Amino acid sequence: MADVTAAMVKDLRTATDAPMMDCKKALTECDGDMEKAKEFLRDRGMAQTAKKADRVAAEGLLGLKISETFTSASLVEINSETDFVAKNDGFIALVGNTAAHVFTTGVSSVEELNETSYETGTFSEYFTSQVARIGEKIVTRRFVTLNAGENGCVNGYVHTNGRVGVLVAITCDSQKTAAALAPMVRNIAMHASAMKPTTMSYNDFDPVYVQEETIGRIEAIKTENEELARLKKPLKNVPQYISMSQLTPEVMAAAEEAIKAKLLADGKPEKIWANIIPGQLARFVADNTTLDKELALLDQNYVMDDSMTVAQALTKEAAAHGGTASIVEFVKYEVGEGLEKKVDNFAEEVAAQMA
Repeated sequence: MADVTAAMVKDLRTATDAPMMDCKKALTECDGDMEKAKEFLRDRGMAQTAKKADRVAAEGLLGLKISETFTSASLVEINSETDFVAKNDGFIALVGNTAAHVFTTGVSSVEELNETSYETGTFSEYFTSQVARIGEKIVTRRFVTLNAGENGCVNGYVHTNGRVGVLVAITCDSQKTAAALAPMVRNIAMHASAMKPTTMSYNDFDPVYVQEETIGRIEAIKTENEELARLKKPLKNVPQYISMSQLTPEVMAAAEEAIKAKLLADGKPEKIWANIIPGQLARFVADNTTLDKELALLDQNYVMDDSMTVAQALTKEAAAHGGTASIVEFVKYEVGEGLEKKVDNFAEEVAAQMA
């Protein structure tokens, strides 16, 4: 059996980043053969990964890769078991490398990603070796790639904490307009990461959902007003509706008639009504579209200029460059959303170990 020297262990550790004792064991088992030792560590890493399979990985980071021409972009979520590991330099590098590989290969599923070539093997082998180095369960949960298409632009944003990210794709009248709007598209992605829309427009809402939300929200405000009244504080306005999808021409006509009736009752001269009614109608719309402003990207007040909606802000910016633009798609990821995180009970764990 070949002697395993400290230099050999150091070389294997440098090549694999595996723990020192694991490197020594691998070289001993493989009779000092460096390549076989690397394979041994790789196989051991796979075994460790299998042991971790039943653990919950709900922490992690998002990775983002955008083309220099803003014609395509990929967003990736890699999950870890703990937030501590998510701050590890090796984990951060793994997330960045995965995002870049997804972007380059154009794969559409994790299974497909794992089978792609990477360095001297498959991506799955590379990923498993990194998991073995880091030391806890790590999974590629999901990813998406958006392509701009003709006269389009894609840009994205990942928040500084690495846990919320958005991709936005627009289509324009020309490639010139699309190129000029790349910074604006990033700003819209930043807006979406903060405001967390769940759909593009109020047109996407199911009517039954809107009706149920309307009843629930009105009752909630009424209950809140009871407490405000008890405290002798100003009451909140109780809306009739919550979405533009409910503001039919008949509803708007009735609202205008109600405004006119109040102006008449208040003794306002009819000759100035035309100056007052548009503002009153705009207020009516604002008060009765709270669902849209919370959940529909195009209908939200733009965070960088809340006098406009996101749709209006994009239209204005496109016009400033002599063109037109509209958002065609957006994707928002939040790390761990939808996953049930394990809650450890330290007292129970200690008690179990002492039993």
